[in-house]
Amino acid sequence: MSRSTASAEAPTGPVVAVLGAESTGKTTLTHALALALRARGRAAVVVGEYLREFCDAHGRTPRADEQSGIAAEQWRRIEASARGGAIVVADTTPLMIAVYSELVFGDRSLYDAALRLQRACVCTLLTGLDLPWRPDGLQRDGPHVRAPVDTLLRDALERAALPHAVVYGEGEARTAAALAAVAGALGLDRDREAGAGRDDDAASVQAGARPQRLTGRCRECLVPGCEHLQATAPPAGQSPA
Repeated sequence: MSRSTASAEAPTGPVVAVLGAESTGKTTLTHALALALRARGRAAVVVGEYLREFCDAHGRTPRADEQSGIAAEQWRRIEASARGGAIVVADTTPLMIAVYSELVFGDRSLYDAALRLQRACVCTLLTGLDLPWRPDGLQRDGPHVRAPVDTLLRDALERAALPHAVVYGEGEARTAAALAAVAGALGLDRDREAGAGRDDDAASVQAGARPQRLTGRCRECLVPGCEHLQATAPPAGQSPA
């Protein structure tokens, strides 16, 4: 990653980063969140995942020596889009490249630069593993890699003390959960208090609030109290099997 792209200076417009394992709805959520922000009178743009473009252009997944360049290009596009002042909703950041570099190649060298850049994002959303896995060409390795990727992401964010919100649900519920998670950092709460939002909009966002942490040990990542448990938790008053 070049010196210029490794700068941790905050871009002009706020950046919302959407991270997550494969087939967890990152691309769908970035577009839905940008649309929801525009509906609330905010200028918002989406920066797509450069890795997808790379795989389509080369007909293969990247080699270990190409990972750093892909990460640099992803951030260059984020910075370029942010210069216009709009909210940037980024479908992944260099941190995702760092995670896959460790998972696939055993290379942890990209983490330091990726985490410095991640600090420039005003919000980090992590998509939950509650959606079913679906194939998507070269970019999908299989459902068995989702939990390891999720664990590496959580570990990296926690090591760097970077706050993040885990987003669950389908369709509008997932978008509402994302809006609730980014509301404070983007000033959506102030807009609502000023009358820019409707009461039913506020209710829908509150209904999609951050998932409640549950007790126990997660079957997906084996982390006690992990939000994954929400998807398989028994009804209130009923003991787990």
